[in-house]
Amino acid sequence: MTVKKRLFWSNILMIAVPVISTVLIGMVCIGLIWLSLIGGAGLGIENQEDFDHACMAISEKLEYDIGRNSDFSSVKSILDSNHMALRIVSDGETIFAYGAGEAADEALLSAAGLLDGPSTITLNGRSLYVGTERVNGVDYAIFLFGSYHGRQTYSDLKVALTLSAIAILFAIFVSILLTNRFLTRFVFQHIEGALDILAGGVHEIRDGNLEYRIAYDRKDEFLPVCEDFNEMAVRLKSSVDGMQRQELSRKELIAGISHDLRSPLTSIQAYVEGLLDGVARTPEAQKRYLETIKGKAEDLARIISQLFLFSKMDLGENPENFRTLQLDETITETVSALQEEYRERGLDIHMESEQVELCADPVYLHRIVTNILENSLKYKEKESGNVWICLKRTAAGCRLTFADDGPGVAKEALPHLFEVFYRGDLSRQNPGGGSGLGLAIVAGAVKRMGGTIQAWSNESEGLCICIDLPV
Repeated sequence: MTVKKRLFWSNILMIAVPVISTVLIGMVCIGLIWLSLIGGAGLGIENQEDFDHACMAISEKLEYDIGRNSDFSSVKSILDSNHMALRIVSDGETIFAYGAGEAADEALLSAAGLLDGPSTITLNGRSLYVGTERVNGVDYAIFLFGSYHGRQTYSDLKVALTLSAIAILFAIFVSILLTNRFLTRFVFQHIEGALDILAGGVHEIRDGNLEYRIAYDRKDEFLPVCEDFNEMAVRLKSSVDGMQRQELSRKELIAGISHDLRSPLTSIQAYVEGLLDGVARTPEAQKRYLETIKGKAEDLARIISQLFLFSKMDLGENPENFRTLQLDETITETVSALQEEYRERGLDIHMESEQVELCADPVYLHRIVTNILENSLKYKEKESGNVWICLKRTAAGCRLTFADDGPGVAKEALPHLFEVFYRGDLSRQNPGGGSGLGLAIVAGAVKRMGGTIQAWSNESEGLCICIDLPV
C-alpha cells in the first residue's frame, strides 16, 4: 500500500473509530439504563426532590387526561414506577382512585384541608401533594401520595447519566489516543522502514561498497527512489571505474611518451657525441651519422605530431570540416598519392571500391588511411607486404576494410588494439614498431564521424580492420 493510501485511510479511521466507539458505548449505557427502568420498579422516591419531580410529571398528564374520559393509563405507569397513589375528587366525590394507600394517608388528607393552593405535606416518610385543576369549568382536587422508598430514584438516574457521560468522554479520549498511536505506527513505521533501507544503502556507498544495491519490492512512493538510488550506484561505480581507467591511461601515456621519446633522443645524442668526438672521420661516415640523426629527428617529429593530434581530438578541440564527399574518389586519391612511396618501402596497396557518397571530414579520412597503412608497413615481417583496401555500400552506409598479410595480432591483444600507446610489442623494445598512437587516432576519428571500428586476426594470416560509416 502506498503512503498516500495509508494517509487517506488513517484520516478516515482517525474520525470513524472515535465516533463508532463513542456511539457504541453510549448505546450500551442507554440500553443498561433502559433495561433497568423497564425491568425493575422504575424510579422510586428517595427524598422530597424525587417526590416533587414525580408530582410534576403526573400533574402534566392529568391536565390533559381529566375531562376527556381517559383511562389514565399514562398516569398509572408513572404511579407504578414510583410506588405512588392517586385520588381525584370533584364536588366532594372521588371520581378516580389508583394505588394502595397507607395508614398515614387519612391523617394527611385531614391536614390537607388546612392547605391553601398547591402544597406538599409529609408525615412519617409519607408525602401528600395537593393540587387543583379546572377543566371545562369544573374544579378537580388532586391528591398524590408517595413514600420515600423504591429501588431507583431520580438521584440514581442523575448519577447513572453522569457516569454515562464520563464513560463516553473517557471512551472518546481513549479511542482517540489508541487510534492515533495505531495509525502513527501504521503510517510512519512503513516510512521509517523504507528510510532505514535507504540510509543503509547510503552508508554502504559511503564506505566504498559500490557493488551494493537496494532490494525493495513494495509498490509505493519509495520504489522509484530506490530504483534511482541503484541507478546512481551503477553510474557512480562506472564513473569511479572510468576515473581509475583514466588514471591508468594517464600513467601509461606518460610511460609511453617517455619511452618513445627517449629511444630516438638517445640515438641522436649518441651520434652527435660520435661526431663531436671524431669517431666518424670520413665524409661518408659523417654523412651516414647525420642521416641517422635526421631520421631519428623525423621519428620524434612524427611521435609529437601524433601525440598533439590525439590530444586535440581527446579534448574536442581539433577543427572539423564535415562535408558531402564521394568517398570512393577521396580514398582513391589518397591511396594513389601514397602508393608509389609505400611500394618503395616494401608495401603494395591493392584498391577495390564501389561508388559511395556520404558526409565526412576529408582530413579524418586521410589520417585513417595513412595511419592504418603505416601500421601495416611497420609490422610486416616479409621483405614485401600487401594491403587490400575494399570499400562497399551497405544498407546503413558503407564499410571500409583494410586487410594485410602481416604477422597478425594475438586474440588476447585484439580488445586493446585501439587503446592509447598499446602495441603488440609489449616489451616496447622495438622503436620502429610505432608509437602506439596511430590506431587510437584512427578509432577517435571514426567515432567522431559516427562510425564503428573493429579488428580481427588469425595470428598467421594478417590483420583485418573493418570500419562502418553511416550515410
